[in-house]
Amino acid sequence: MRHTAIVKALGALLLLLTATSCENKKFEVNGHITDAQDSTLYFEHMSLAGAVVIDSAKMDQDGSFSFRGERPAAPEFYRLRIGQQIVNIAIDSTETITVKASYPTMSSHYEVEGSEECEKIRELSLLQIGLQAAVDNIVNNNELSAKQAEDSVNFVVEEYKESLKINYIFKEPMKAYAYFALFQTIRVGYAEGLLFNPRANEKDVKVYAAVATNWDAYYPESERGQNLHNIALEGLKDVRIMKAEREQTIDPEKVSVTGVIDIALPDSKGTVRHLNKLGGKVVLLDFHVFAMKESTERIMQLRDIYNKYHTLGLEIYQVSLDADEHFWKTTTAALPWICVRDENGMSSPFLASYNISQIPTFFLIDKNNTLYKRDNQIQNLDEEIKTLLK
Repeated sequence: MRHTAIVKALGALLLLLTATSCENKKFEVNGHITDAQDSTLYFEHMSLAGAVVIDSAKMDQDGSFSFRGERPAAPEFYRLRIGQQIVNIAIDSTETITVKASYPTMSSHYEVEGSEECEKIRELSLLQIGLQAAVDNIVNNNELSAKQAEDSVNFVVEEYKESLKINYIFKEPMKAYAYFALFQTIRVGYAEGLLFNPRANEKDVKVYAAVATNWDAYYPESERGQNLHNIALEGLKDVRIMKAEREQTIDPEKVSVTGVIDIALPDSKGTVRHLNKLGGKVVLLDFHVFAMKESTERIMQLRDIYNKYHTLGLEIYQVSLDADEHFWKTTTAALPWICVRDENGMSSPFLASYNISQIPTFFLIDKNNTLYKRDNQIQNLDEEIKTLLK
């Protein structure tokens, strides 16, 4: 009888320990978000494939919420979202994280407790908001020339990147906040891209490699670590190719002898169109995104230029960087000039080849297939075209 009682007691203790162990493998994100009554708060996992909704809650007047999840084996990223207002969260243990915010401004004004990683991510989010505001002010400053605006944007962005590298990325490259900093983005005009470009910038590739090396060591089986590793390797390969192109050590048949970097991309019918095969014509090379707000106005301007000068020897070679292929095909169906699309979008290698930092941008190419001028060097487009057509 006594033996049976001991067995039962041990069994109960084992169940308790098992339950406690399972409980310890959970993390919790809770808090209060005021002024959000009747809104839906989403708790989302930021996977490598995009945002995945884990849970949601209908907000009441109190504004309290609580979400729980399984502790990840390696640092993972989540976010709280109401509409377009977002609070980013990093989880790397069984911690309990508390967030306090007010809905209309929760992206920029929130408090976080229980995680040093999340506090660092809050700092980074605020820094990014500040950078974006500074870039917007430069772009919208009508007193600056296009070249002055471009130089100013490049300066503040490079200064910001150096600060991130020193204070966040290289300081603790194995941390979740270093990874988060690595993937910050910036919007210049209508073009948005990564601050650190691993496909075209040798210095940026080294930053990815530094974080990848540490994640390989600390989280050897993690999906994010392996992804970083692959990005770094591909970046190193791309940089080597670009160096070879600059040094003209690649296959001579792949390099235009005219000085124009050839672009060979498919048009809407699938026919590959080569830029360097337009010798004998004056070419307006245009990089464009048809989905941007002011696209229609720009296309009307190009149509006017085309109608005036095409019969005299002008051709337009337009490169679309739109993500949606169907939209691009539908939008360009009636255009009379050459319009091709790069499926790489804003990661197009031609943006680096032509030193393009903002879209839209255009260049003029003379009849000898030699690059003549880019848009910020042109005061009167009509006069420049007339000069080249003579």
